[in-house]
Amino acid sequence: MKLGIILETKEPEKAWNAFRFANAALMKEHEVKLFLMGEAVECENIEHPSFNVKDQMNKFEELEGELLACGTCLKSRLLDKTTTCPISTMDDCVKVVEWADKMIMF
Repeated sequence: MKLGIILETKEPEKAWNAFRFANAALMKEHEVKLFLMGEAVECENIEHPSFNVKDQMNKFEELEGELLACGTCLKSRLLDKTTTCPISTMDDCVKVVEWADKMIMF
């Protein structure tokens, strides 16, 4: 199954769970594309003692999930790049929705 995930928060537990879910799906051999929107574009900078988002993001990359980040959301936060994924557009987000069999939002 093709799963599209949109993550819109940098709240540590929710972001951690979104990536854990994505990783579990990849391990069951589903295809997963995850689009970071809004404050979620800051996920790679989350530091929390109980919810290690960066580790889950690294695992997602190792499992070959596709990660995209909204370029407009990055620019509005004065972030000109992300180290974990390409800068994307709203058109790319629409393509994820069109591609997916199911969409999940966190």
